[in-house]
Amino acid sequence: MTKIQNPVLPGYHPDPSILRVEDDYYIAVSTFEWFPGVQIYHSKDLVNWELLPYPLNRKSQLNMKGNVNSGGVWAPCLSYDNGLFYLIYTDVKSRQGAFKDTHNYLVTASNIEGPWSEPIYMNSSGFDPSLFHDDDGRKWFVNMIWDHRKGTNSFAGIALQEYSVKEQKLVGPIQNIFKGSELGLTEAPHLYKKNGYYYLLTAEGGTWYTHAATMARSKSLCGPYEIDPTNPILTGDKKKTDQLQKAGHGSLVETQNGEWYMAHLCGRPVIEDKCILGRETAIQKCYWTDDDWIRVEGGPDPSLKVEAPDLPAFEAKKIPNKDPFDEKNLRLYWNSLRRTFEGNWFSLTERPGYLRLYGQESMSSFHHQSMIMRRLEHFNTELETVVEFEPENFQQMAGLMLYYDTNDHVYLRITDHEEKGKCIGIIETKYGKYDELLEEDIVLPKEKKVYLKAEINRHLVQFYFKVEEGDWQIIGEKIDIGHLSDDDAEYIRFTGTFVGMAAQDLSGQQKHADFDFFNYKVID
Repeated sequence: MTKIQNPVLPGYHPDPSILRVEDDYYIAVSTFEWFPGVQIYHSKDLVNWELLPYPLNRKSQLNMKGNVNSGGVWAPCLSYDNGLFYLIYTDVKSRQGAFKDTHNYLVTASNIEGPWSEPIYMNSSGFDPSLFHDDDGRKWFVNMIWDHRKGTNSFAGIALQEYSVKEQKLVGPIQNIFKGSELGLTEAPHLYKKNGYYYLLTAEGGTWYTHAATMARSKSLCGPYEIDPTNPILTGDKKKTDQLQKAGHGSLVETQNGEWYMAHLCGRPVIEDKCILGRETAIQKCYWTDDDWIRVEGGPDPSLKVEAPDLPAFEAKKIPNKDPFDEKNLRLYWNSLRRTFEGNWFSLTERPGYLRLYGQESMSSFHHQSMIMRRLEHFNTELETVVEFEPENFQQMAGLMLYYDTNDHVYLRITDHEEKGKCIGIIETKYGKYDELLEEDIVLPKEKKVYLKAEINRHLVQFYFKVEEGDWQIIGEKIDIGHLSDDDAEYIRFTGTFVGMAAQDLSGQQKHADFDFFNYKVID
């Protein structure tokens, strides 16, 4: 019997919203400050998934320059009605302290691969919005309400308001339909209708090791909602270290054969509760009880292997992990930080067969970083690239980057020193504190290609380099990269480790670096 192997979307793929349209299944996940916005995956069997073009691919839909770390796109919701796909998303501008500036938008498309419309502004009262299409044709928008006031419950409940397709805006009264259960931190609302009940699925307990999916129901859309007496319907057992952790933030789908599944967020710690890959997406099989409550099979704990639906096997399109940069456009797995692919900060055509990056701002910038990065999706990987770069001063850098956010990254970089000339060394920024890990940078010959490599083994990375076709040389000691995780920071954060190529020119001259290829190799 075919099994779903969890996580189905490994690496940083949080907050899944699952949808079926006839025989096709889609999952949309959060992308936070990484561009393009919202990843959508496609399957026909819930087992094998392929990445589709991103819906938010231009500045008019998503302008994230200046957005805070772990801001940007939170918790998208994908839905479908009468020939049209609807995508709801939040663009978070600020999130620390009492206030959160959370702007909610809607885009639509007749084809899941786009083009997607210009955004329609919805509201800013909270985050995790979703859209429910009732069987009478009316559409309802829900989101959690953020309360900034002293002495209140910040997670103040679930707001409901009608959406007018004709007027392209929210209309009518705003109602708080659910204040949450005793678990608290009520967010991620999704509405469903079955057997005369409206079901409200929420995430509670916080997106940590206490995370959970909980259910409530009502005969009326506006409530009151009765809480499932067996809540949570899904959560993780922290004592079971070989199990998926942080299970919560779920979304339900019914197959064409009447089976039910839940896509949900999860995490896999590699050391000391640190999930370096970020929050991932898994799928669990569900069933309905005689008294009309939904349950996770084998739950509330999630399973690594789950019985797949009885559907024909789907052959998902796989994108090769070695990119020779010989195409006119970037492959779908590449991302940039906060900025769009528009403009002149990189090029695949100025030197065909190479990715050219023009150095701009530092790794601490919230605006104009020159990075092309992809998700780290496996515990054990080997990363390799080769760069042609002739820096003229110490403010010009380029190389191989492992990046979580502006406070935490590790960088095998080439630069220039006024006495040594062209040289290579390792930068580590940990908890916002900058360091250089070699006693002295290593001198490199000019006008030579430099190969860069990183071997990642769970929470450790070892860097290597070589010049032209010489032998690989170890550079530095093994580095603990446990700080490249949601879990190793003073203030909660939500993304995951990215790997790839970067260039900086702090002098403002925009010195370029040319990368001939990038290879992401999974080590069994």
